[in-house]
This record gives sequence, structure tokens and C-alpha cells, in this order.
Amino acid sequence: MPVAVSSLRGRTHLSDTNINLCVIIPVYNHPDKLHQLTTTFNEINLPIIMVDDGSDASCQDILMQLAQENAHMTLQTHSSNQGKGAAIKTGIHAAQKAGFTHALQIDADGQHDTNDVTRFIEAMHLQPDALIAGYPQYDESIPKLRYYGRYASHVWVWINTLSMTIKDSMCGFRIYPVARSQQLIVEESIGDRMDYDGEFIVRWYWDGQPLMQIPTRVIYPEHGVSHFRLFKDNCLISWMHARLFFGMLCRLPQLLERRWKAP
Repeated sequence: MPVAVSSLRGRTHLSDTNINLCVIIPVYNHPDKLHQLTTTFNEINLPIIMVDDGSDASCQDILMQLAQENAHMTLQTHSSNQGKGAAIKTGIHAAQKAGFTHALQIDADGQHDTNDVTRFIEAMHLQPDALIAGYPQYDESIPKLRYYGRYASHVWVWINTLSMTIKDSMCGFRIYPVARSQQLIVEESIGDRMDYDGEFIVRWYWDGQPLMQIPTRVIYPEHGVSHFRLFKDNCLISWMHARLFFGMLCRLPQLLERRWKAP
């Protein structure tokens, strides 16, 4: 059902009554926060699409139990682990088939602050055609290696867009306009693993689509489980930036024109 948010509304291309929002939660062996997340979104009447990306049997059991207990939750499954990006793509496709206009992506590991969900929804109502992307505000819990690694990725994003507009390319807390996002996924070859978030937002920017960025608290929970593969995923991200660099060269005239016209 559509979400009612009491806030000032700006001009929109979609009326509030035409906005139909769901939540996409990609899951790969992150059972600890699932009950808490489903409770949070049930309390604000947001339908949930959980995507099981090849989790083990114990996590699968929890997901199936939650799906049985929650009338407004659907469960999509991958028979084997295909990657976070692949899980998000499955969720966006399922959201479009179910008639949702927008989908809020949030990770299942407890890093994202669900208190900010209302702020993301308010931004969506202000500009429903925009990708609403989280801009992380870290505390001391973030490992230094991850922090500096993310900064290196941001520099490549700024090179590949010829702009510093994108403040953070890797945060998995977003609201997607479903139809345009699905179209972009179909039209472009976007990575299926940890390279997905960065590649999607760069290609969204290249396509001239609107972008809103929301500062949001991100933590690295104590004893949290990370599925980031230090060598393999860094190689994937490096290859992604190399692909985007050559894509930037092909788009150089258009990107330079946008830069010159920017206020």
C-alpha cells in the first residue's frame, strides 16, 4: 500500500497517490537482523521483498518463517550465491512485476540506520524521479582499510563522471524509481556483486537522471559478518572502474558539455 508521510511536498512528476513503495532486502547469511527489519517495515506498512541470495539452510529457514508470518512480505530465492548486485536486480524486477513505483534498498547486516527511512521517503516525495542515495556518516567503528578503500573508489567515480556530484557511490541505502532503474539494468551491463552499487550510480548519472543524496549514519556492528572478499571484490571493483573509464572517454563531449553548463 502507498505510504503516507506527513511533510511539506515540492513539485513532483508523480502525484503522491501514484507512488507505491516497497522495500528490497538482499540477504546472504545475515539472519540476526531479519526479524528486527521486518518488524520495522511492518510498523510503517511497507511491503517487503526479501531476496535470498543462496543462503545456508539455517538462514533459509528464518526467511521462510518470516515469509509465512508476514502477509506483506514476498521471498525471492537464488539457488546459489550470485552476488549482492544480482539480488538487487532480482528485487527490482520483482518490484516492477508487482506494480511498485519505487523500491527502498537496505542491507540486511544492520549497518544502516532505519530511523532515516522517513527522511528517504520524504525526499522521494519531493523528487520521485530521482535516485535517492545514502551518503554515509561513519563513526569510529569503520575499519580504516575499508574507509580508505572507499575513498579511492570515490576518486575514480569523480574521474569517470568528470564531476564531484556523487558524494558516495557504494552505500546500499537507496530508493530506486523502479521503471527507469529496471530499464537501465536491462540496457546496460552492470556488475552482479560488490561492483553493482558504484556502477549503477555512475550509469544513472551518465544517463542524465536526477540524483538526491541523503546523509545517513552507517555503522560496522561489533561481531558483524561481512561478505566482502578483499581480493576478489577489490579486483571486481577495479575492473568496474576501468570499464567506466573507457565509457567516460566515449561520453567525453557530453560530460564536458554538462560540466560547462552546470551552475
